[in-house]
Amino acid sequence: MAPPSLPDQVFPPPEGFRADLDHIPDLPAHTELIDGGLVFASPRRDFHTSMLFLVHTELRRSVPEGYRVRREMSVKLGPEQRPEPDLIIVPQAVVRLDATYYDGNDVLLAAEVVSPDSEERDRKRKPSLYAEAGIRHYWRVENESGRPVVYVYELDPATRGYALTGIYHDRLKVSVPFEIDIDLTGIDEV
Repeated sequence: MAPPSLPDQVFPPPEGFRADLDHIPDLPAHTELIDGGLVFASPRRDFHTSMLFLVHTELRRSVPEGYRVRREMSVKLGPEQRPEPDLIIVPQAVVRLDATYYDGNDVLLAAEVVSPDSEERDRKRKPSLYAEAGIRHYWRVENESGRPVVYVYELDPATRGYALTGIYHDRLKVSVPFEIDIDLTGIDEV
């Protein structure tokens, strides 16, 4: 039996892929464009789904008037960059129900829940892209023996890189970009 063939859309055109992913037919959900290459999502683990639900729910309770939390929406950062953070916070003024992506200039915070297949991207490449785009806050959520650990970063405008501002195990409590207090042990109840 011959191995299944790959669909045509996974082969880049001569000029390479561009951030306008909406015009590639039959693209799988949650496909990202990083450095001009398509990145396909692997099946999610329960930790990822549970943590994403917990943080999304708690952020929705915390965001001040005029901001919205969005899950798994891609962010256009440049012609060859359209990653899909697990969570973003954007001003309400830019929210459109027909949007398929948000502009990087509008993102206040991007958060990633690290999966085994995304470690390298979530720890290195994506934070670099988010910082270069000027996204002021980045959170990385890791699974350490079934317990969440959140690494919180803030953009240093002088270096245009992220500085680690805290590592949170049981409770994520920060005052920027606004007051946020999340009981991370709540993952046991999700």
